Amino acid sequence: MPALTLSGISNAYASMRYPVINPSNSKCSTIPIFSLNNQYSRNFHLSWLGFFVAFLSWFAFAPLIPDAIKTDLKLTSEEVGNSNIVSLCATLVVRLISGLLVDLYGPRKVMAGLLIIGAIPSGLAGTISTAQGLYIVRFFIGILGATFVSCQAWNTAFFDKNVVGTANALGGGWGDTGGGFTFIIMIALFNQLLADGMSPHVAWRVAFAIVPVPILLSVAAATLMFGTDHPAGKWSDRYKAVATTLPTSDDQTSNSENIKTNSGDDIETGDEKNIKVTVTAVTATNLVSELDTAVNNPLSLNTAYEIVLNPLTWLPSLAYMTTFGYELAIQVNLATVLYTLFKSPTFGQTEAGYIAGIYGLLNVFFRPLGGYFGDLIYVKFGVPGKKYLTIACGVAQGLVSLGLGFYIENHSHPSLEVIIVIFVIVAMFNEVANGVNFSLVPHCNPNSNGFMTGIVGAMGNLGGIFFAIIFRFQPYPLGRAFWIAGVITVGVNLLLCIIRVPQL
Repeated sequence: MPALTLSGISNAYASMRYPVINPSNSKCSTIPIFSLNNQYSRNFHLSWLGFFVAFLSWFAFAPLIPDAIKTDLKLTSEEVGNSNIVSLCATLVVRLISGLLVDLYGPRKVMAGLLIIGAIPSGLAGTISTAQGLYIVRFFIGILGATFVSCQAWNTAFFDKNVVGTANALGGGWGDTGGGFTFIIMIALFNQLLADGMSPHVAWRVAFAIVPVPILLSVAAATLMFGTDHPAGKWSDRYKAVATTLPTSDDQTSNSENIKTNSGDDIETGDEKNIKVTVTAVTATNLVSELDTAVNNPLSLNTAYEIVLNPLTWLPSLAYMTTFGYELAIQVNLATVLYTLFKSPTFGQTEAGYIAGIYGLLNVFFRPLGGYFGDLIYVKFGVPGKKYLTIACGVAQGLVSLGLGFYIENHSHPSLEVIIVIFVIVAMFNEVANGVNFSLVPHCNPNSNGFMTGIVGAMGNLGGIFFAIIFRFQPYPLGRAFWIAGVITVGVNLLLCIIRVPQL
């Protein structure tokens, strides 16, 4: 079949199917999401899938705790709030540790290890009988939240500067939707088990045995079997990727003809079954950045000290604390807030859980959009563009949260429809901010990708704990926690404007 010149949509489709490799660093300059026949595609999909399935256990309590688990374990509202905070504490610590481990062993092995370890407390969830038991199990299940660090570090290792923001945002966004799907899956499964004749006491315990454990172990096995450590091969060989062209292999090529991709050119293909990628330096811009040759250096005490004291570490970290931290607190508390506000014969745990799940599901679109915007603005404004876009989204999130809080607090009978519209707008700015943030992170400490990602991810969890504490100690009136969180978010993000960033 004669080769066809593709343009427009066809050209975009081709860039999402075929990897094009930059020989200066062996990273991929496209995001081939519609393929599994190369290491870049496989690693991308395994990265977000590992983070996605972590939510199936990490957030599995949230949709059932307002009624079923609370009633069965005879929990007070304060104990429910405490368990939400505990579930975020382990993730804070393990995200820091996993960042160090990523720099030592690579993101693939760390991802698989976290999924395997996290499956153990997930399998023990059904043994809980007291509030103390709930705290212990939720603490150790919180280990799974650290899969985010591996997800982002893995994509940063494999994708070039022109698409790294979009790749990280897609991975993080699609992974984050696991929080939304968990609400739907756990509620639907719980209700089905009740319909099959189980008591609530048994049904929620069985739901944990059916969903998280086998899925976590299956994805861990797939990660070890089909993933790769680094474009150069083994993690220990990562220095070999810099300034060397990868040899032709089945990870970069298929059978015969080629995709010819040069900056500004169309992509040409022959038969889809006979494709060969021409290994070519392809970037969205001609900007020269430290990212072009950055490789994860072994972490020492001196390097860690320098990173911790670097203001560039705290720019994305504090921003993420107010955005992802806010998202975590909302996802573990929103079902309870809605259940408390609107509980009636026609509105119960099921309705509250399904509506709360919308917040997480919106990540499928808004977080990737943030990464795309980050890469787009980088072309014209460089790293400062990413910085100010991150801050602007955080400020907007805070202002809308402020409005939501005042609306709930000043209406004795608030409208469910109005609340849904407002929290969707909050989610939009919140999740776009998260996406832009992780297009900024790779520029801040390029040679310590794992540790840097671990710090930013941990600060996101610290924010989750902080905002969850606000919800725990400001339960009434119900809107107060929202507007307090909004004020803090606006203030912190505005202060970040003073931190200077590199131009490129």
